Amino acid sequence: MSASRKRINCWAALACLVVPMFASYFFDDMFSTLSHLFENPSLLELGWNSADYGLYTSGYSVLCVFGGLVVCGMLLDKWGVRVTGSIFVGMMAGGAALVAWAITAGLSPKTSLTIAYIGCMLFGLGSEIAGVAVTRSIAKWFKDGPMALAMGLQLAIARLGTAFALVISPKLVAVKGAGEIYSLSETARPAFLGMALMAVGMVLWALFVAMDARFDRKNGEAGDHGTSEEPFRFSDVLALLRNRRYIMIALLCVFFYSSIVSFKKFASAILIPRFGIPPEAASWMVSMLPFATVIFAPLFGMLVDKVGKGTRWMLIGAVLALTSHVILAFAPQGTAAFGYLSMAFLGFAYSLVPAAMWPAVPKLVPEKVLGTAFSLIYWIQNLGLMLFKMLSGKIFAANPSDAVRGSFCVEVMFVAVCVVALMLTVMLKNSESKSCK
Repeated sequence: MSASRKRINCWAALACLVVPMFASYFFDDMFSTLSHLFENPSLLELGWNSADYGLYTSGYSVLCVFGGLVVCGMLLDKWGVRVTGSIFVGMMAGGAALVAWAITAGLSPKTSLTIAYIGCMLFGLGSEIAGVAVTRSIAKWFKDGPMALAMGLQLAIARLGTAFALVISPKLVAVKGAGEIYSLSETARPAFLGMALMAVGMVLWALFVAMDARFDRKNGEAGDHGTSEEPFRFSDVLALLRNRRYIMIALLCVFFYSSIVSFKKFASAILIPRFGIPPEAASWMVSMLPFATVIFAPLFGMLVDKVGKGTRWMLIGAVLALTSHVILAFAPQGTAAFGYLSMAFLGFAYSLVPAAMWPAVPKLVPEKVLGTAFSLIYWIQNLGLMLFKMLSGKIFAANPSDAVRGSFCVEVMFVAVCVVALMLTVMLKNSESKSCK
């Protein structure tokens, strides 16, 4: 196969891989710019309050945290991306369908929340393992090419799904007049759009599976995972846990992503009272995060490919994330300009850290345990996400008549999370400097 043909095939495979992730990110963030609605459950036929919403969003991480990610990551290395990825892309779509049904079935608030929570658990584990399969596939297809750029592009397009959700959801669930009730079908409109996107993603995933099987045949690989010379062994997992730099990256991931992903879940509930803006303005403000990554994640990926020095970019990103949350917590009340400034800083951070962090993992661990390595990181990450989503919901529920105080308390929590992330990047950089001596 000619070099030009191989490059075309690599980019075509990437195009198939990004669409399921686009759909996953959309569905996960479909309520982020509607979170303020749950502060007044009497106006929702669904009947959920902020604590209910926080519990629902935390469901994403439950199966991931309680062993699902680690076990399934091992299965990914044992069975390969085609078999394992297909199972969990299907689980992702099935969980999303269960959530959509729970929202529209006309059940009591408690029953609908329970069923949606179960759906979110299935969706979360499916999404995370599908994400590991996608990342592992990119590492395989771009092993001798611009891996950081490819991962940056995948990240950018996936987060475009978040941006789409943040902007389109308030338009699908339009603002009503005082005292008007949001019906079940109105509340579920973003979920139905997410299901349509997921259907397209499943078709393209099936196309990738066919391409990947052909790739292995042409390259003489014995199986799906492409590690016939070095079979997966459980002892390799124990070796991962002794890799100090790998553990630091995993811990950085949990605190850095918690400061952004958990924030997004309550974005409108934080931004509207802090800066005195309408819901539509809040949706555009927070959409700066994923839109920034669409532009800058590929650029920073190319920078990492060309220059290296990944820990330096992680350190800069951690400083920017901390600065953003300090502004959100302590900037003058009602001044929208500070909200836009904080989102700009957070958007840069959201591009810089992942662009340097994810391509570093394949350099630290053997390819035969790459799926397990990414899954362990995602497992630790989801532990933090589950905790901070639940805490955010409880803080808002504890301040039902003072949204300003609730948003301030949540932001103080995120400032503390960013301080820990910054400390970890400093430790990682010092560790890299010592290893180079």
